[in-house]
Amino acid sequence: MDTLFNEEALIELHTIGDWLRYCVSHFQQAGLFYGHGTDNAWDEAVQLILPLLHLPQGCPPQIQQARLLSHERQVLFDALKIRVEQRIPTPYITHTAWFGGYEFYVDERVLIPRSPIAELIESRFAPWLALEPKRILDMCTGSGCIAIALAHSFPDAEVDALDISRDALDVAEINIQNHGLEQQVTPIESDLFSALPKGDKYDLMVVNPPYVDEEDMSDLPQEFHHEPELALASGFDGLDFTRRLLAQACEFLSEEGLLVLEVGNSQIHMEQAYPELPLTWIEFEHGGHGVCVISYRDLEPFQSQFTNL
Repeated sequence: MDTLFNEEALIELHTIGDWLRYCVSHFQQAGLFYGHGTDNAWDEAVQLILPLLHLPQGCPPQIQQARLLSHERQVLFDALKIRVEQRIPTPYITHTAWFGGYEFYVDERVLIPRSPIAELIESRFAPWLALEPKRILDMCTGSGCIAIALAHSFPDAEVDALDISRDALDVAEINIQNHGLEQQVTPIESDLFSALPKGDKYDLMVVNPPYVDEEDMSDLPQEFHHEPELALASGFDGLDFTRRLLAQACEFLSEEGLLVLEVGNSQIHMEQAYPELPLTWIEFEHGGHGVCVISYRDLEPFQSQFTNL
């Protein structure tokens, strides 16, 4: 057994507070990367321990004094070893992630939700969305978190959730059912728009595609290599998917429609590639970057530029 861990913990650590402290100490010692819902060792420990004990987030501090049964201590011990030794992100261990205030099931078939687009959904895309959307498209839906948050925010809209990965859509369907949105959110297997009938129009199109460039892919912390590469990598400059999207987006946007696009660190490549494109880059109150919005009317004049690539 790794010298970081020993069976003494199973005997000596009795309370939730004991295990929180123990997790934090080992996380600090191991130099873990935090980037899948937390940014520090304490929050990471809380996110690991509470779901495994079937406790809700936001428990009162007194819960730390609760004593654990021997089998509960074993569950926490095993999960801690996996997190530290294999560098598996915590949400894959607990199968629990949060996005926009909602809980989602996740596993290694999908990216772990972390997009700053959640902040835009909560504000209902004000002031950029010109009308109450009747039809919404979530491209590259993954776990379905964006589509589901959109459905909660716009309860009268139909939401189509597209992804090229059947495995990802299987996870999205779990979450759609868990949220009781089967009548509002439709998962569709599709490479970009290929599965959609011509003439389909959407008032709001939200796209969180693969956008990690070649250099960033080679530098990713070990935790990210447990996520599906298909949902991360997008060529030398991170824009392979985005170029294809921009070439077709206007065919599926209504005349009053809005495109919301996340490109993360590839924002610099986007600005260099399309300096004349009137993109509005969002400044977020709660952190995040690399998300832009553009209306159909501003995007349409550039269609020939994209289709002639």
